[in-house]
Amino acid sequence: MPAKWYVLRTKPHKERAVHRMLLQEDDLEVYFPSLKVDPVNPRASKIRPYFPGYMFVNVDLEKQGDNALRWTPGTKGLVRFGGQPAPVPEHLIHELKKRLVRLQEEKDQPEDQFQKGDKVRIVDGPLAGYEAIFDTRLSGKDRVQLLLSFLSGQATRVKLEDYQIEKVE
Repeated sequence: MPAKWYVLRTKPHKERAVHRMLLQEDDLEVYFPSLKVDPVNPRASKIRPYFPGYMFVNVDLEKQGDNALRWTPGTKGLVRFGGQPAPVPEHLIHELKKRLVRLQEEKDQPEDQFQKGDKVRIVDGPLAGYEAIFDTRLSGKDRVQLLLSFLSGQATRVKLEDYQIEKVE
């Protein structure tokens, strides 16, 4: 029986250690979906798991068995349904790899198309249609702060996801 992809559960924050251990095994292929990040804390990891607590292994369970994977330090074993390890279709692994490459390329693009003071239009959410002034990019996941003037003319700070705005030319 040929090797198939399976999902391997890991203990919290042990993905990288398990990945390094399994890379040394000759009879299985390991895929640890992750993204490079720029953490606020310079001592924090620069690699973030795409699926925290999970990775994929390509192994022939008929030949290998899953005991080694179950007892590898830092693992919790394969994801099972009905007591049986659940295979993952190979095309999903290929699509996931392509998606992560696209996400990383987008992240690696020169960062900001928005500069402080730029006029922007809100294109999504309850404030869609309003124009505002770009104030700053917030720490965290793609969030921005805008200055929005309502009827009073007083600027109010509004926090949104960056996909919800576009630059007004």
